[in-house]
Amino acid sequence: MRPTALFSTLLLLTVVSLLFSLASGSVAVSWQELLAILTNADSGNDLVKQVVLELRWPRAAAGFTTGALLALAGGLMQVLLRNPLADPYVLGVSGGAATGALLAMLAGLGSLWLHSAAFSGALLSMLLVFGLSHGSGSWTTSRLLLTGIVIAAGWGAAIGLLLALSPERGLRGMLFWLMGDLSNTPFPTSSFPVLLVGLIAAVAIGRSLNILAHGERTAGALGINVRILRRFIYLLASLLTATAVTLAGSIGFVGLIVPHMLRLLGLRDHRLLLPAAVLLGGSLLVVADTLARTLLSPRQLPVGILTALVGVPVFLLLLHHSRNLHGEER
Repeated sequence: MRPTALFSTLLLLTVVSLLFSLASGSVAVSWQELLAILTNADSGNDLVKQVVLELRWPRAAAGFTTGALLALAGGLMQVLLRNPLADPYVLGVSGGAATGALLAMLAGLGSLWLHSAAFSGALLSMLLVFGLSHGSGSWTTSRLLLTGIVIAAGWGAAIGLLLALSPERGLRGMLFWLMGDLSNTPFPTSSFPVLLVGLIAAVAIGRSLNILAHGERTAGALGINVRILRRFIYLLASLLTATAVTLAGSIGFVGLIVPHMLRLLGLRDHRLLLPAAVLLGGSLLVVADTLARTLLSPRQLPVGILTALVGVPVFLLLLHHSRNLHGEER
C-alpha cells in the first residue's frame, strides 16, 4: 500500500473509532445528536451532551493516547533489542508502575497520588535496569534484556505480595488496574504532550533507526554512535511506556502487534512506520475499550483482557503468515 493511501486510511480509522466510542454506550446517542454536540449546536438533551463530553470523550482521548504511546514504544523496543517479539513491558517498566500504584491504593490515596506513584515506580524501574545493565562493563542488548527480565520478575513478586496483603474491599480495583482499566482515567492533559514530543523525537532519529535495524556493526561503520543511540531509544521507549502505564494500567499486545501489522503492509522506513503506529495503536485501543464497556453492559471488562484475547490469535496469525518480519532475516 502506498504511504499516502495508508495514512489516509489510518486517519479515517482514527476518526471513525473516536466517533464510534462517543456514540456507543448505555445511553443511546444518535449520529445526528453526536454531530450536533461536536459542532456545538443545540443537541436538545443536556444529559446526552454531558455523557458525551464529560464521560465518553475523556475516556476515548485517554484510550487513543495510551494505545499510541504503547505502539510507539513497541516500535522503538523492537529496534533496540533487534527482536520482533519485544514489547513495551519487556524491561520491567510496567511492574515498577504497578507496584507504585498498588502502594498508593493500599494507602488510600487519591487519583493524583496514584498516578504520581505509578510514574515514580516506572521511573525507579528504568533507573534500576539502566544502571544494572551498564554495570562496570559494556552495555549490550542481551545484558539489557536479561536485566529487564530479572527486574520484572522482582516486581512481579512484589505485586503478588501486595495483593496477598491487601484488604478484600480494595482487591477488585487493584486487579482492574493491573489488567488495564480506562474507566476512571482523566483527560490525558499531561500525557498527550509526552506522546507528541516522543513522536517528534522518534521521527527525528528515524534514519538512524533504519540503519540500526540492519545491525550495530553496520550502523557503526556508517558513522552512527550506537551507544548513545541505544541509550536514547531506551530512555524514550521507557518514558513512553511509563506514561501509558500510569494513564491506564497494564495493557498488553498493542505495542507488540501494531508494528508487525504495519510491516506486513510494507512499511519499513521508521520515519513512516512510527507515525503510522501511533494512529493505528490509538485507534485499536479506542475500539477495544468501547467493546470492553459495551459487550456486557452495564458491566464493564478491563480493556487489557480484551486486547489479550484478541491479540494472542492475531499475533499467532501474523507470525504464521509472515516470513519477513523484522529481525528474522538476521
